[in-house]
Amino acid sequence: MDRLEKVSPFIVMDILAQAQKYEDVVHMEIGEPDLEPSPKVMEALERAVKEKTFFYTPALGLWELRERISEFYRKKYSVEVSPERVIVTTGTSGAFLVAYAVTLNAGEKIILPDPSYPCYKNFAYLLDAQPVFVNVDKETNYEVRKEMIEDIDAKALHISSPQNPTGTLYSPETLKELAEYCEEKGMYFISDEIYHGLVYEGREHTALEFSDRAIVINGFSKYFCMPGFRIGWMIVPEELVRKAEIVIQNVFISAPTLSQYAALEAFDYEYLEKVRKTFEERRNFLYGELKKLFKIDAKPQGAFYVWANISDYSTDSYEFALKLLREARVAVTPGVDFGKNKTKEYIRFAYTRKIEELKEGVERIKKFLEKLS
Repeated sequence: MDRLEKVSPFIVMDILAQAQKYEDVVHMEIGEPDLEPSPKVMEALERAVKEKTFFYTPALGLWELRERISEFYRKKYSVEVSPERVIVTTGTSGAFLVAYAVTLNAGEKIILPDPSYPCYKNFAYLLDAQPVFVNVDKETNYEVRKEMIEDIDAKALHISSPQNPTGTLYSPETLKELAEYCEEKGMYFISDEIYHGLVYEGREHTALEFSDRAIVINGFSKYFCMPGFRIGWMIVPEELVRKAEIVIQNVFISAPTLSQYAALEAFDYEYLEKVRKTFEERRNFLYGELKKLFKIDAKPQGAFYVWANISDYSTDSYEFALKLLREARVAVTPGVDFGKNKTKEYIRFAYTRKIEELKEGVERIKKFLEKLS
C-alpha cells in the first residue's frame, strides 16, 4: 500500500466542515481555545508589525524566544534546559514532523497509545515509519505502562500528558518508569506536553524531570491561547539539534517571524492563571452534566476534553456524531478519529466554549437522547 493511502482523514476537521453548513451549532468538536491570548501578546505583535520584522529568523528560532522557553522550564518545573536545545517550530505539528524525521528511518517502529491524537500515526506513515499501537483504557488510567511495551522492538515511544482525547494525566511514577526504560533500551522517548498549564487536579510533570534525553514537545496553541499563530517548540538532546535544524531549513525555513515576536510576551503568568481557572470551571460544569447522561470512565484532570462512552445509545460513534449534529445542532468528535480500540463506543466533547453555550449544548443533547430512547 502506498504510504499516502495509509494516511487517514482528520475526522474532527470533517465534522467542523459539516457543522459550518448549519446555523446555531454548539461547537464541542474542535480542540481550539476560544479565549484570547494575553494582551501583552497582541501588543508585542503590533510592535513587530510597526518595526517591519518581516524577515526569516534563524531556523532554530529567535534566540530571545529560546531563552524565554528555557526560563519557563526553570520556573515551572525546576529543570535546567540550555536554550541551545530549545527549537522553535511551526506549531506542534511541525515539531512532531521534525521529531519523527530525526529519530525514525523508513520501516522503523514507533509505539503509540490507542486511543491517541490521530496525527501521530499519520506523520509516521508520511515518513514510511511503522506505528505500533498499544491499547490503553480505564484499567491503566489510559497510560502506556512499561510492561505493555517490553516485547516491542521499537525506535521510539510517543505519549501525551494530559492526554487527548481523555484529559487524563500521567503519574510521575509512570513517566519515570517509561523514561528510564527508553534510556535502557536505546529508544527515544517523545512526550507531547501541549496541554501543560491546563491541569485541574494533581500536577503535571515534564519528561525532562526524569530523563535529559527525552524529546519534549509543547507550544502556544492551547494554554497560551494562540492556535492561529502556529508557534510550537521542542527540546531535544544535543546530538539531535543540528539534525533538526537541517530538517527545518528544508521544510519550513523557520517558524513565522511575527508570531515568534508575539510569543515573547506569552509567558504572562497572571493572565495564564485566569485561563486555567476558566477551563477548570468549564470542566467542572460539563463533566458534572455529561456523567448523568453517559458512562465516563476517565475524569479529565487536564486539557479541555471529556471522553464519553455512548454504548447505551449507539455502537457507531461516527454515525452518532453526524446524527447529533444534524438533528440537535451539536458538534462533537467521534471516537474513531483517535484509533480502533473500542473507539466506536466513544465521543469526545471539547469544553472550548463559554458555560452558557455548554449549557445550551447539554440541553440539546438531553432532548436528542430522549428521542433516541
